[in-house]
Formats: sequence, structure tokens, C-alpha cells
Amino acid sequence: MDRHPNADKLLLVDLDYGESRQIRVVTGAPNLSVGDKGQKVVLALKGSRLYDGHKEGKVITVLKEASLRGIKNDSMVCSEKELGMSDEHDGIILLPEDAPVGTPLVDYLGDAVLEVAILPNTIRCAGIIGIAREVAALTGQQVRYPRMDFMADDPAKTEDLIQIEINDAKLNPRFTASIIKGVTQRPSPVWMQRRLTLCGVRAINNIVDVSNYVMLEMNHPTHTFDYDAIRTTTEERRPTTDDGGQSSVVSRPKSLFTRLAQPGEKLTTLDGKERNLLATDIAIYDEVGVTSLAGVMGGATSEVNASTKTVLLEVASWNNISIRRTARHHDLNSEASYRYARNLHWDQALLTQKRALYLLQQLTGGTVTQGIVDVYPAPAKTVTVDLDPTYVNRTVGMEIPVDEMVRILESLEFEMGAVGAHGRAPLPAPPPAPLPAPLRVTAPNHRTDIEGPHDLAEEIGRIYGYDRLPVTLMNDEMPAAHGNPSLVLEERVKDVLVTLGLTEFISYRMTTPQAEARIFAPGTPADDRPYVTLLNPINPERHSMRHSLIGGALETLAANLRHHAQVSMFEIGSVYLPSEAGDGQLPDELPRLTLIMSGTRDHASWNNKSIAPLEFFDLKGVVESLLGSLNLNASYESANHPTYYPGRAATIIVGSGKNTQQLGVFGELHPKVREAWGLPNQPVLVADLDMAALKAAQIPAQLIHDVPRFPAVQEDLAVIVDEAVKAIDIETALLRAGGNLLSRVALFDVYRGEQVGTRKKSMAYSLTYQAEDRTLSDKDIEKQRSKIIRSLEAQLGATIRK
Repeated sequence: MDRHPNADKLLLVDLDYGESRQIRVVTGAPNLSVGDKGQKVVLALKGSRLYDGHKEGKVITVLKEASLRGIKNDSMVCSEKELGMSDEHDGIILLPEDAPVGTPLVDYLGDAVLEVAILPNTIRCAGIIGIAREVAALTGQQVRYPRMDFMADDPAKTEDLIQIEINDAKLNPRFTASIIKGVTQRPSPVWMQRRLTLCGVRAINNIVDVSNYVMLEMNHPTHTFDYDAIRTTTEERRPTTDDGGQSSVVSRPKSLFTRLAQPGEKLTTLDGKERNLLATDIAIYDEVGVTSLAGVMGGATSEVNASTKTVLLEVASWNNISIRRTARHHDLNSEASYRYARNLHWDQALLTQKRALYLLQQLTGGTVTQGIVDVYPAPAKTVTVDLDPTYVNRTVGMEIPVDEMVRILESLEFEMGAVGAHGRAPLPAPPPAPLPAPLRVTAPNHRTDIEGPHDLAEEIGRIYGYDRLPVTLMNDEMPAAHGNPSLVLEERVKDVLVTLGLTEFISYRMTTPQAEARIFAPGTPADDRPYVTLLNPINPERHSMRHSLIGGALETLAANLRHHAQVSMFEIGSVYLPSEAGDGQLPDELPRLTLIMSGTRDHASWNNKSIAPLEFFDLKGVVESLLGSLNLNASYESANHPTYYPGRAATIIVGSGKNTQQLGVFGELHPKVREAWGLPNQPVLVADLDMAALKAAQIPAQLIHDVPRFPAVQEDLAVIVDEAVKAIDIETALLRAGGNLLSRVALFDVYRGEQVGTRKKSMAYSLTYQAEDRTLSDKDIEKQRSKIIRSLEAQLGATIRK
């Protein structure tokens, strides 16, 4: 390597790239110097497409021949940025000494990334070793485990340097620790950095990178402490014999212990955030205080830094439920918590410890102390299952030879043995084929999902191939169909409401009592019924099961009104109350129907410039149409409800006499409730109906009348009544007095004023008379009218307005 004759910062590099001749390249890489030789670099020849290292972002350029200070150059040695590996452009890539000369970089580093989607019960496949086990079983090959043969080349004993104490074995069943002295921090090898980058992990230095790499490889998280940063409270003093009985300071092991956090304890995690620990969080402590949030993230006090010389490597096992709760509460969804929350096998901790020690020793140049501290108060139980091959064939649905079952299970690292042959009584000739003997199967120490023969049947079936299942027809009669009245009613209600112009929506079933309290106007009685709460909620704002659908409806309405001038929606769903039986079992699920409407009645157009908002009677029309489709004749009474505007709400009642039943309440939302949900200043109309009551009240059969053959007679009748008299009472009196001849009553006008007197109102009705067997005469109408008037006067104190 020589200096460029015409430039102080440029070098001339002669490269052997596997051809018969060398190639000379001009470079200004700062990590090369005059006289260097033997380095392995990445060479791009003329015509290569690279990212421009001197421009922001990823700008592709084609390598062409150019003159650099008088020397022709058509090739270049590449940095990570020019290859798109990272934004690093301060120096070129220097490959390991064993990199093969002349080999395409894609063949050496690899460029294919496989994205594997796994289910929670297959967490064993979140690491490369787990995937390798599956591939080996499918292809009939053997798994090749990585090297773990580290050398304990430091004379000190690990147990003399660190002691581990576990407070609760259920929370922390295993804790392993080892120590590496004299580590040298430097960048990791290119192959490790490359693999981490392809997995979405940023390379930092050899110590941190080994921790991340081993987790991705072995699937078990590790954590590195700065051993010198582990705090102690006092030093042990022991008497010595060479100074006349004087005492001297003697080193003693440092201590780490695990327990649940105490209220008020805080920890600054590696991301620099201070976190208030919960009483359900498992934490790692030294003698002074908390150092790590176990299984989730380490603490800043014991973090490995640039001055770290001695590393304590921890590989432990934690309670998966506790880790899941901690990660969710603190919003720390790390790679470690992802794995621990899905229940890793405890026996993998020591294997992972050995692999990490090997890599740390190779890449940091440190020395490993004697022995690994392994505190294992609750060893995992060995799972052994007696498997009947006939059960497997019956469960899977095809005949799989016993030898093939054994091969499959052994390829998945299950240990096989025989229980013994089935005992059979002598049978007449010809003897039947003997039943296969049961197999005793022992699960490997990386599987946490094996409980019984059904799990083994699944393993055999999936490796053997579900695509090999034979196509068979069911050799039996179809079972009798049973109706589902609740579902039929629900679908019928949905069809009617969609026909009426409403849109179905689905809201969250989880909420908080504070959120639901906003559906009641301030100063009114709140809902004091207890809530059904979740032990492990999705987030802090969804920890209680709802008492009402109205809260979710208002939340959805507020979001939709930002984009639409008119919104009309409905939801059919359940509300949840503690069981009335009081046995602590599942809550009562009560089906409800909620309608919600707001906005303009019509869209603005050239001939309709006055747009009126939706009001109470728009919602009432929807309710009446729905009930009419179910053959229900409902009445409505004024309601006083803390959710609704006073005087603008009604209760829906069906039935008569002692058989009356309330279906629900509807009306205009109270202005204070509307403001609490951030809704615009316009009427918001809400109906809340009981689907169980609706089902009980519906009339499945509808009475059909013949088309009338004789004409109807219409006349108007205005009556003056007291202000307190309800319209429904007048209508009921009219229909009762009108008998079979009065077929329809419709209110068309209400008047209050001086002409009718104070505290009085005039109600004008259109009356329709019609008979099924004749044309009504004037005498018939007069007789029926007189009967109606007498009834109104007697029952309601009404007078006829002339």
C-alpha cells in the first residue's frame, strides 16, 4: 500500500481478488495506512451499482472509470454505507482473516432473511436453534449446535466473587452467573454485526453484541453487568496473625438477590427513563438497591460502559405471567420480555450461559473464572408421556407406521422407550394382528408445551404432513338442526336498522369506571354497581368490563363526526355485571341494543339551503319502525334519566295492565354529557334497549287483514284537556271508545294559548272510520263520534274545541 503521489489523503491499494492479475484502487479510507498488507476488504468492480457514500440517504450510483488526481480508477473498496448495510462511511469494511478471497460478498455474508411467524406456544422457534430443530426434523438431518467449549483460564473461583440469593423460586426458578475478567471492548466481527443488522439489532460493541447474538441464536436472553459497579455496603474484616492480632480488610463475594419490588422503589433503566416499580415487578438487587427489572431491562447503575474490565454474565429464568404484566405496565416490550413472557424452559439457561462464555472469551480476550454459579431451587420436572400408536392414528385420521412415529419424535429430540405389549386373551385362529405396544416418550428440555398424548399426536401429524391426510366423506347422518332464536332476532334487528339507514359499529367491551361515569350528567346519581375487572388488562384504559354500550357509542360518534355531517349507527353487544348468584364465577352477560344519531337530517343542495338537525322524533321514528317490524305495539312515557335532556327522553313500554314491560329508554343526550365527550353543539340522540326484553316481547306471528273493500271516512276532532294529560291517554281513550269502526288515530296539531285557557292544551286528531262489511253512513259516524266525545269528557275531563 503506497501513498498517492498527488494527494496526501489518498492511498494506492493493490488487491488480489482471485484473478491472475492484481488490481490497483485509489481510496481515502481512514482505517488504512501506508505499509498495511494482508487485510481482507470488499471490492466493487466497474459497472457495480452502489449507494453513493457522499450523499444523504440512499442514492444509487453506477461505478465508472474516472481519474483521481491523475491516476485512472474504475474500482473501489467499499464501506458499509455504499453497500446499504448501515450509514457508516468513516472507513471501509475489513473482513476477518478467514474470509475467502474472490468469493462474492453475498455468498460470504449472506443476503437472505427469513421472516418466521410463530405462535405463543412455539416460542422455542424464536431463536435460530429452534428453527434448526424444526428444519432437521422435516429434512431428516441432524442439528449442529454451536461451539460452547470455553476455557476456565482464570484461577479465581466464581463462587468467591459473586453469591446469588433467590427470594421466591416460583418467580425466579433459576439464576446462573459467571465472570469474565480483563475484557477488551472493540467492534464485533463483521459477520456478527451483519447478522445482527439483518435481524434488526444495532451493533454496539463486542460485549453487548454477544449478549444480543446469543439471545437470537439460543433463544434465551442474557444480561451483562459491570461487575465492579455491583454495590456492597460493608467490607469483611478478619484478624491476621502476622501483625500482632491486627485486623485487615479481606475481600468477600458480592451479592445479587431477586425478590418482588417494594412500593416506592424506583429504577432508571438502560433507556434512561426512571420507572416507579410495582409490587408485582420482579427485580434484581445488590446490597444497596435495585439494579435491574428482571426479564425486561437492565438498570443504569450496573450497565456495561467504556471503562468496564470485568463482566458478570447472568442467564436466568423468570415467571412468565409476572414478566408479561411488568412489560405491559411499563410499556417495555423488549426482545427479552417477549421471550420470557411466553414461558422459556428453565433447563436452557445453563446451555445459553456456556455459549455466551465461549463467544465472550473469543471476542473480548478476557479470562473466565472457575465454575458457573447455578442457583436452581425449583428444577423443571421431566415430562414423560405413555403414547398409544392407535390413539395417534385415530386422532390424526390416517395410518402412520409406528417406526415412522418413533423416527419423527426422535428427530424432534424426544427420548423413546417401550412400556410393554398389550395383554390379550387367546383368540381362535386366525389370530388378529397384534396391537402396537405403547411408547414411553420423554420430552426434551427445551419444550414447555408437552402435557399429554394429544400434544405428541400433533407433533407426529404436523411433521408427517397434514397434506397427506386422505380425503374422506362423513359416514353418518347430519345431526338435526336446532334454531337459535336469539341469533335470529339479532340478525332481524340488524337488517331492519340497516334498511332504515343506520350503520353497524362495534366498540371495545373494556373500559374504566371513570370513563363510563361521563355518560351521567354532573350532580346526578352515578352507576354504583361493581365492575368486573381484568387481572391482566390490555392497557390501563381497558381494565373493566362495560356496564353500558353508550360510552363506546359516544366515543365512536365523536370520531365519526369529525369527517361526516350526519352519523346514524347502532351496536348490538353485551354488558357485564357480577353474577347475581354471588358464586364468583363468570359474570352475567346482558345483551343490549344502542342506537345513536346526530347531525343534519338532509344534505345541503341548491334547492334545500335550510338544513335542520336530527331531533327526538327522528330517533322515535326509527324506534317505532323497528318495533313495528317485530309486530310490537309500544307506548311511550316521559322519562327522567341522568343521561338524557330533561323533558326530551321517553321510556318504551309494551304490553298492557299487569303484563307491561319496559324495553328501554331513548331521547336527546344531556348537554353536560355531550360536552364531557367532546361532541359538537347539536342534538345527540341515543336509544338504549334491552335485547332480552325485546326477545321476550316480540310477537312471532303477525295478524293479516284483508284489503278493505269499502271506503274510509275521515274527520278531525280537537279536544281541550289539562296540560298534565298525556297524549297516549287521549289516544287510548279514542281507540277504546271508537271500537271496531275507528281504524286509525293520528295526532296532527297541538295548540297552547289564550283561546284554550291557562294550563290547557288543544290536541287535534285525525280519525279514520272504516267497516269491513259495509259503507258507513253519516248516521253511523255521528253515533260513533258522540260515543267518543262522551268517553273523553268522562275519563279525561276533555271539552270539544269548536
